[in-house]
Amino acid sequence: MHSPSTQLLRILRASITSFEGAIAQQPHLRRCPVSRPANPPFIVPILQQHRAISSSVALNGPESSNHGGNGRQPPLQPPRRAPPPQPRRRTELTTADLKPKSRYRGPPPPEDSDTNTSMRTDLGALDVFANVAAPSTAIDACLEDGFHLNNGVKITDGSGCLLVDGEVFAWKPWEAGKGAMVNEKGQWEVAEEAWGVLSLVWPKPDLLILGLGRTIRPISPETRRHINQLGIRIEIQDTRNAAAQFNLLATERGVREVAAALIPLGREG
Repeated sequence: MHSPSTQLLRILRASITSFEGAIAQQPHLRRCPVSRPANPPFIVPILQQHRAISSSVALNGPESSNHGGNGRQPPLQPPRRAPPPQPRRRTELTTADLKPKSRYRGPPPPEDSDTNTSMRTDLGALDVFANVAAPSTAIDACLEDGFHLNNGVKITDGSGCLLVDGEVFAWKPWEAGKGAMVNEKGQWEVAEEAWGVLSLVWPKPDLLILGLGRTIRPISPETRRHINQLGIRIEIQDTRNAAAQFNLLATERGVREVAAALIPLGREG
């Protein structure tokens, strides 16, 4: 890059000098006012209102701007709030309306302030058969040598009992066979003659509950087959549980649907 020549520098200096002299001869070009943007349209009314208030204060004095000329400011009024919306009334019941207020389901509790009725439940009130009369052939007690029934009948001669269709029969199945009810395989087995009442009764019960004494034993296939051929199902229990199950099922389903054959507790084999 070459440096400017001496002739070029002289021309530039002469032009600058002539331009400054022209400006000095014309004073209106010395100051150039800066143009300002016009006020926005939304500021003009505010400025006009402010100017009007300022001019009125200057003419009438500062007291004229006060309320009534007494120098007191008017009390500030709190802004009014809209009234809260009224709750809508429900016309239909929901699950929340039907929910019980307490967990207590029993009868009315005694007048005791210490009783917490919110958490107490009377289990006796949950018995759906509480008001149902027990059958007359229900077993009240199982003895070593017999049974006590609900109708007052007592069997105390060492016999068992056969409960069929609301009737009670003294039952000694061990006399129908060899005198024993347990075979060489340890299975409970009696002769077919011991079930003569079941073969004669009609309609036949749907279920036969066997109470085999203090313990439970499997019954022989021959005995099970004979009872099943009569169209009767078998349930095997010890004597106490068999009596309790008969009482429940006879109350629920009736004495015609359920039969029981019970051996005394003191009879072994």
